[in-house]
Amino acid sequence: MKRKIIPYNPNLKEKARELRNNSTASEIRLWKLLKGRQMCGFDFHRQKPIDKYIVDFFCSELMLAIEIDGISHLGKEKYDAYRQKRLEELGVIFLRFDDNDVYYKLPEVIKTIEKWITKNKMIILN
Repeated sequence: MKRKIIPYNPNLKEKARELRNNSTASEIRLWKLLKGRQMCGFDFHRQKPIDKYIVDFFCSELMLAIEIDGISHLGKEKYDAYRQKRLEELGVIFLRFDDNDVYYKLPEVIKTIEKWITKNKMIILN
């Protein structure tokens, strides 16, 4: 199956680089376990521009975005919901985790991601 190409705003590349260089502790911890195809053999990118937004982690093969909701999301729930709905219209699937869960319960978060991939990869890749 040919991967769907989602357009992005090239002006977001610099902002994405800035976000990568200023990652939260939770983002760093999760990234160590996502990078290098460690997650079920799939390639993830961090702070990935998609459309006119940036998601924390993204696997284009699975069209899967992983978001960590921390302090920066407080008060932005309506915006986040709108943003997620827009990206879902483009075929992106979201897994959201609380920042504290990623930091303090990382094994459970990893199991949740692995379980989702195992359950859905055949459907998505066919």
